[in-house]
Amino acid sequence: MSKKVETRKYSDRREYMAKITGIRRLRLKKKLVDMTGGECQLCGYSRCLTALDFHHVDEKTKEFGLSQRDLTKSWDKIIHELTKCILVCANCHREIHAGLVKLDDIIPLLKVNNNPRWRSGSAESC
Repeated sequence: MSKKVETRKYSDRREYMAKITGIRRLRLKKKLVDMTGGECQLCGYSRCLTALDFHHVDEKTKEFGLSQRDLTKSWDKIIHELTKCILVCANCHREIHAGLVKLDDIIPLLKVNNNPRWRSGSAESC
């Protein structure tokens, strides 16, 4: 019986792993977005999954980001970090950081745990 010769190269494996990791991270982001309502908590935008961001309400409590590239931690750590965030679209996120939107006025209105947007999701991959 002859032994099978490995024909894959490191570059082939590297490319494959990068692709699979990207798919896994996108799948995790979709799950997190669905858990937080599937749409921007401020304006209701939900057209494109990659245009939705997680904004830490209190930057001092931020341990790590929840961007797609940061979804490498354990699921428990990711969920813990998610409890510190609100889901916003890219436009609203930029407006928050530019000081045009004051979260201090909005957060009490959201009442995240009672907000129906927090429980049902609809964001699609684009």
